[in-house]
Amino acid sequence: MLYYPVKPGLQWSKHMSYMESENPARWYLIQTKPRQEARAEEHLQRQQFECYRPLKAGPPKKRNPRAASEEELFPGYLFIRMDQVNDNWYPIRSTRGVARIVTFGAHPVPVQDELIEQIRQRLLSPAPRPEFQQGEHVLIKSGSFCDIEAIFLTADGEERAVILLNLLQREQKVTLPISSLARMEARV
Repeated sequence: MLYYPVKPGLQWSKHMSYMESENPARWYLIQTKPRQEARAEEHLQRQQFECYRPLKAGPPKKRNPRAASEEELFPGYLFIRMDQVNDNWYPIRSTRGVARIVTFGAHPVPVQDELIEQIRQRLLSPAPRPEFQQGEHVLIKSGSFCDIEAIFLTADGEERAVILLNLLQREQKVTLPISSLARMEARV
């Protein structure tokens, strides 16, 4: 495979030709050392690199359940905005917390700006959760009980639900992810 040098002000397109670019800085993916995403981000920002580490709301901590906790959307990775021509890539490899720059072959592949923007927008707007009422008939749409009808009892936290399931002529309480439930269609 032939690789051509990148000229200043130009970027590589997916059609293997040069395209004019107003802002040659692009997003790239960095793999971090285990559980050192925050350290890598801090040290890269000290070197004047723009970084993005997507965080989502995590489960409450055992020591302080009222304190908000966050966890990485992509554990072990963070995004860095760099210019492939003008920025010095060598200090990144020796930055604390950084394991490597993700590459395909010998060259790092840029991540589309639109993808980063979509991630940011999705994290800003919470995903709509279906609200069920106690006693409402629901249908299990995934897992080992797929396509079985049940009765919603209560929410168990934000992501789980307790349902009443009729198994072998006996009613059993079962806890499932709330995302695996769907409303039953109205019966005629």
